[in-house]
Amino acid sequence: MTVAATRGGTILLVEDEEDIATLVRTYLEREGFGVMWVSRCADALLALEQNEFRLAILDLQLPDADGLDLCRAIRDSSSLPVVIVTARDEEIDRIVGLELGADDYVTKPFSPRELVARVRAVLRRAEPEETQDAVVTGDIALEHDGRTVSVAGRPIELTGREFDLLAYFLAHPGTVMSRERLLERVWGLSFPGGTRTVDVHVAQLRRKLDRPDLIRTVRGSGYKAAA
Repeated sequence: MTVAATRGGTILLVEDEEDIATLVRTYLEREGFGVMWVSRCADALLALEQNEFRLAILDLQLPDADGLDLCRAIRDSSSLPVVIVTARDEEIDRIVGLELGADDYVTKPFSPRELVARVRAVLRRAEPEETQDAVVTGDIALEHDGRTVSVAGRPIELTGREFDLLAYFLAHPGTVMSRERLLERVWGLSFPGGTRTVDVHVAQLRRKLDRPDLIRTVRGSGYKAAA
């Protein structure tokens, strides 16, 4: 199960409704992307083993598994950007999807043009053009090109979203940032209730870095990185 290379790279589309998959595929291919379409979680996992993708678009209601489980499996093994597209619009599904590492969440029915715009926005955030490769704060070193982080010379394993969040904090030392601002600037999202995922990722960063004073809670306002 392979797909030919294209100038825009290849997107994995996991969707069990053929009409929707055909529409999304048409619009993405017009924009220069290659698209591999599968309708089952098992086929998606096989495709991920055999191909290189720039991004995955996942439906949640698949015939053989829950799309959230597929999102979890992707995030456990890679930092591949993930956009969830689903008819399930309950707040808890959005929160769980984001906490599992999804980069965006689009509910059906949706405009295919909007979906393409969101895909491009996610790719811009995931593949930024950095003007400064290395950022050093105390004994914490972050390198954008290699997307690596170390503390006192010890490599620290971060997820893609944790890396992006830390990079944003380190780029704005001493600035108080609300959860809503972080959700918008790092995740590119804004919806009521979504800020819980910010707290979860901040807690994960504090635990992994073992530098509790680096990211401080500002009561009633949000967070700030030590200047």
